[in-house]
Amino acid sequence: MRLFGTDGIRGRAGEAPLDPKTVARVGASLARARETSTHPFRVLIGRDTRESGPWIEQALATGLTSEGGQVVSTGVVPTPAVAYLTATGGFDAGVVISASHNPFEDNGIKVFSPSGEKLSERTEKRIESLVHDDTWPTPQGHPRAFTHQDLSSTYAAHLRTLLPEVTRLKGTRIVVDCAHGATVGLAPALLRSLGLEVDAIGVTPDGRNINDHCGSMYLGALQRRVVETGAALGIAFDGDGDRTLLVDERGQIVDGDALLLILADDLHRHGRLPGQAVVATIMSNIGLELALRARGIRLERCAVGDKYVMETMRQQGLALGGEQSGHVIVADHLMTGDGIGTALQVLRVLDSTGASLSTLASALVAYPQTLVNVRVRERVDLKTVPAVAAALSRVEARLEGRGRLLVRYSGTEPLLRIMLEGQQQDEIAAWAEEIATEVRTHLS
Repeated sequence: MRLFGTDGIRGRAGEAPLDPKTVARVGASLARARETSTHPFRVLIGRDTRESGPWIEQALATGLTSEGGQVVSTGVVPTPAVAYLTATGGFDAGVVISASHNPFEDNGIKVFSPSGEKLSERTEKRIESLVHDDTWPTPQGHPRAFTHQDLSSTYAAHLRTLLPEVTRLKGTRIVVDCAHGATVGLAPALLRSLGLEVDAIGVTPDGRNINDHCGSMYLGALQRRVVETGAALGIAFDGDGDRTLLVDERGQIVDGDALLLILADDLHRHGRLPGQAVVATIMSNIGLELALRARGIRLERCAVGDKYVMETMRQQGLALGGEQSGHVIVADHLMTGDGIGTALQVLRVLDSTGASLSTLASALVAYPQTLVNVRVRERVDLKTVPAVAAALSRVEARLEGRGRLLVRYSGTEPLLRIMLEGQQQDEIAAWAEEIATEVRTHLS
């Protein structure tokens, strides 16, 4: 059974592979998979606010300590905090217990290497093979002693280097939606310390309300709050804090493509964009590609998933990459998505230019785009399903090179994602539904 998807191990908490026995075995396998054994295997664990987080942490620690691992728990912190603290704190691995933007019933396990980057597929396969190897027993009982240490202030100090102070924005009102998730204890306080007037929502986690009609997946409440209060902008994080989306003063959504363009333009003007290129996934709008090209910047596309963005950036020595969903990676800061970090860097551009967010975001003229998700029983080659293949061919012919069709399976959920870009919104929506109908009929 394949354990790792595009963003770690993901599933329903309490059910395989996120049942206590398997989680403990994953922890033990992580310790066994280490490259060298010249010193104790030190692991940092952080989590989001889901009610299943504490017992999953206990099960992981049971497995890790059964193989001689030394575990430090830093409690509820954003995913990028674990990445940064792993790399700078001398840890051999960092583990985040989170299902990101998924509902509270789900959870997940993300593992970072000693450099604070997502694990290579080679290491993931090594861990998987150990989990499935029945020649050694699953650890039982309670974990050996592990320590609890609040390291969030260390990470907050690193974030402050991105925006030490503001001038034009001093006293500006902003709305921040923490999705009742991992950024609750960091983002509002940090932004207030800069002199911003912060109206914080989504900051009362109860273990079950994470991502519940709030945060970057559900922007309606943030949009209304920004407009009603006359705020300059709104910032929305997802449950684990590795992505952000913004809302401008008019209540309009500023997505990851627009954020990439704003940051790319700023880095380019200051001579800090090596290769004159930006990495984005196959899901990013063609409008981003055209806007970057007009500025003399090349767009490099990669597979969906921030780890693929990171790999492409590293291979080509590039400084900026991200996803339309709001995962943005700035190499000078951290080689993984960081919601708070992205927000601070956009605020820095606003503060230095004096421009409004709507003005900066208007540089992106996006083609109409529609995305339809269809739940499927299994992942099959769509070319082997005649009715689905015929629908795809019909839509491709209608586009006639004036748009894009992208159909792919989700890496974390049993979904087929159908994305269309074209000149008319109603037209591409109808075409996407035409494909979706055949998929529901034959694969759901």
